[in-house]
Amino acid sequence: MVQMKKSMHCILLLCSMLFMMPSTIAQTTSKTISGVVMDQKGETLIGASVAIKGTNIGTITDIDGKFTLPTSTVKSPIIVVSFIGFTTKEVNAAPNLKITLIEDSNELKEVVVQVGYGTVKKKDATGSVSQISAKEFNKGQNVTPESLISGRISGVNVTGGGAPGAKADIRIRGGSSLNASNDPLIILDGLPLSNAVPSGSTSILSTIDPNDIESFTVLKDASAAAIYGSRAANGVIVITTKKGSKGRIKVNFSSQVGVNTVANTVDVLSADQYRALVNDKGTDAQKALLGTANTNWQDEIFQTALTVNNNISVSGALFDKVPVRLSVGNVDNPGILKNTSFERTTTSISINPTLFDNHLKIDISGNLSFGKNRFQDENAVIGSAIGFDPTQSVYQAGSRYGGYFEWLEPNGNLPLLPARNPVARLNQDDRRATSTRKWGNVRLDYKLHFFEDMKIVAEAGIDRFDSDGYTQVSTESALGYQPNPFSSGNWQNFGNYSTYTDALQNKNLNTYLNYSKAIGDFNIDVTAGYNYQLFQKVKYESGETRQPNPNEDVTTDPDINLQSYFGRLNLGYDSRYLLTLNYRRDGTSRFSKENRWGNFSGAALAWNIAEETFLKDNETLSGLKLRFGYGTTGQQDISASYDYLRRVTLGSINTQYIFGNTVYPTARPEGYNQNIKWEELSEMNLGLDYGILNNRITGSINYFDKKSSDLLADVLVPDGANLRNQGFNNIGSLNTKGLEFSIESDIIKNDNLTWNLAFNTTYIDQKITDLGATVPGFTGYAVGDIKGGEGNKIQINTVGSSPNSFFVYEQLYDANQRPIQGAYVDRNEDGKIDDGDRYRYQKAAPDYTFGLFSTVNYKKFDFTMNWRASLGNYIFDNVSSDKGYLLAGLRRDTDLSNVSSDYNNTGFTFEDNGTQRYLSNYFVKDASFIKLDNVTVGYTLDKSLLKVATLRFTAGVQNVLTLTKYDGLDPEKFNGIDGNVYPRARTFLFGVNASF
Repeated sequence: MVQMKKSMHCILLLCSMLFMMPSTIAQTTSKTISGVVMDQKGETLIGASVAIKGTNIGTITDIDGKFTLPTSTVKSPIIVVSFIGFTTKEVNAAPNLKITLIEDSNELKEVVVQVGYGTVKKKDATGSVSQISAKEFNKGQNVTPESLISGRISGVNVTGGGAPGAKADIRIRGGSSLNASNDPLIILDGLPLSNAVPSGSTSILSTIDPNDIESFTVLKDASAAAIYGSRAANGVIVITTKKGSKGRIKVNFSSQVGVNTVANTVDVLSADQYRALVNDKGTDAQKALLGTANTNWQDEIFQTALTVNNNISVSGALFDKVPVRLSVGNVDNPGILKNTSFERTTTSISINPTLFDNHLKIDISGNLSFGKNRFQDENAVIGSAIGFDPTQSVYQAGSRYGGYFEWLEPNGNLPLLPARNPVARLNQDDRRATSTRKWGNVRLDYKLHFFEDMKIVAEAGIDRFDSDGYTQVSTESALGYQPNPFSSGNWQNFGNYSTYTDALQNKNLNTYLNYSKAIGDFNIDVTAGYNYQLFQKVKYESGETRQPNPNEDVTTDPDINLQSYFGRLNLGYDSRYLLTLNYRRDGTSRFSKENRWGNFSGAALAWNIAEETFLKDNETLSGLKLRFGYGTTGQQDISASYDYLRRVTLGSINTQYIFGNTVYPTARPEGYNQNIKWEELSEMNLGLDYGILNNRITGSINYFDKKSSDLLADVLVPDGANLRNQGFNNIGSLNTKGLEFSIESDIIKNDNLTWNLAFNTTYIDQKITDLGATVPGFTGYAVGDIKGGEGNKIQINTVGSSPNSFFVYEQLYDANQRPIQGAYVDRNEDGKIDDGDRYRYQKAAPDYTFGLFSTVNYKKFDFTMNWRASLGNYIFDNVSSDKGYLLAGLRRDTDLSNVSSDYNNTGFTFEDNGTQRYLSNYFVKDASFIKLDNVTVGYTLDKSLLKVATLRFTAGVQNVLTLTKYDGLDPEKFNGIDGNVYPRARTFLFGVNASF
């Protein structure tokens, strides 16, 4: 959209100069009217048209937004100012005018969106397509791009983590698969990205500076996404980065500092409460173990950290002809967990020349990113801090383990079972990685000189992602390699050291023809082409080099090759009736020849009711479009590369045989599934786009119904049916229905005050409808690993239920609503409590999600805030289930552990026959929430004051407030299991932006 506006501005500037030059030259008078034209942010507008009403006297603003007009003979002349994308304004003539134009919602909403190998005006789109541009992004500390759109688009759910640079899980309309990937296809400046990341990196988008992104376009339904076929079953996100433009050079510098604080910690017993518990319930041996300290172990591992984010960009035109943009950014993001951090330095460039009288357009995009990450064994460190004895000190004089307190046996040996000192783990376990990512894409768009209705487009791109890292454990760490016990007299600590390198490469080639022609009231657009993509991966692991016989390994994954043929027809009549047909034939190397190719198609119809004579030019109902679409897409993105092949694998050093003095390696046949094939998604979408009061209020409503069939799932295999007991199979189907609603309004809009409010909500109902052939008594596929007991899983996939439903026992309660230990409902009434009494109770995914975004501008001040809400999502409190009973703290007479404060609510003492207590529905809790994600206040000093630059100062808070009934750390957990979670920080932000 911004690119279109800039191009049109340049055209307007040239046309205005041509048409107004004669009248301007002819005017000769000594009296003048002068001024400057700006937008609401104080940016001067180049090429704005300025004229005296009722005369032929006019001019355009110069590169500083200034104009000068001669006075006319008209008494009390009125100045008319207009500019593309802004509302025309009339002001009374006066010397030194300062004129502020307001953006025109009608023109700005005439958005051009990416729809796969092409673009279309939003009003002409037939599928369910949403776009969000830079001015609408979430404010605050956006270290990675995913957070820019969280809560902003109906049907799109973004769940981020707390670790620095952590991956955010993105789901469009709930996903479509059980075990295959549910991640959407992400296309960056025409390059389809792989969802894989190398070891030592955090996510596929973590290497991209959010400051470089211009817009996100989301293709939500199958009719819109079918053109991308094989990887579009979970929707498509098209990311467009900022480009240069013709005109004067623009320099933009932004700097932001964030103070990251700990917003919440897990509620456990204090040192005094724990002493009281041990003295009341513990044995004499356990009482003797109590220390004298008062240590809050979570306070010891967490910190307040300072994040700094800087970016500078330069854009303009080389030789006044070639638009170029160059950007350099750096973010340094230490985590609130000590000794964790994420640092990224990026350089991006875009070059967009137009040659041969605008017949050849060239788009070159490139990015070079360097990353430095520092990790911890977060689950173990945070788990140790939650459960470590609060009466012990961090340090112990004379300790051979670096001076840190560790539990020891009476003979000085290190016991196997107790947790290790969490502070020692942080400081003695060093995990670091560096990464380099280079991606680039070249697009050639040639409009034939001899047939201008036809163009040839060729795109070639490459994405190379390399990483290397190491883990080094101190020779003073309790986690180090210690081959002999301390009591042997031959004790040594060698520590540990391992390294790895990882290299991923993604190559892409698109070529297609496009024919576009207006014939009377008909508009025809036809596209046909070919796509080739190749994914490669090589990894080296050294093994533990300080231990005997390190398991050194080089892994070269089989190449994954995707090839496709695609076509699309767009047909429009009189801007009222619109038809889109598309087809794609996809081939993947993951499947055998018999199942390699899949055929996917889509069709969509739209009726622009607002263009009918009975509504045309109606300002009350200014926009109304009815849409219907149906399409199919495919899924083949599983971890198994060539599961259909019969393979023989050489054994490791642990599976060798020795005969005499000779060591013989082993070879074993691997399991396989020669019938594995495409998972398919079919989806229907019925939508309505509306505009009210001359498009001052706009929005859309969508109903969708999609069915995934031949689900790819990693499931157990019956004994004797294969050479393995688990593997990928096509097992069933999944049905997802939902409703989306969005509305946006310029509630107040005048020269001094504007207030824009946007709201969206989504309802999703997802059910498993088939799981293929099963045996009698089959209850479903167990998923969702939890801590506690042996191999327990808390969720299940069953026909007729939602995916990942909790599979639990129904807890019984006493008269005071206190859970009774070991007492559950005998649901099948067979007189005993066993697996037959477990039932499906709630689920992790929400029924409803909501987003609210508010922006207020008053003169030079601006205020934004964004809220999110989730309703109907439940969470399994694995912290309380694993640590909320007495024997979790008083299990042995040789060491002590803290317990969760939930023990005070239950009084649970023991493990309840090993498993059942862990599986009580008592621990499945309502995790619905309302979150105030961000509040930002800004103030702008425009060029009328500073002359050379526009400055904007901002201050804000991120992760401001959470309203929820859930009493755990955070109700927002992607998989619905709350274990030892890296908490989300509360961040206080300060920033400055300068535009020259």
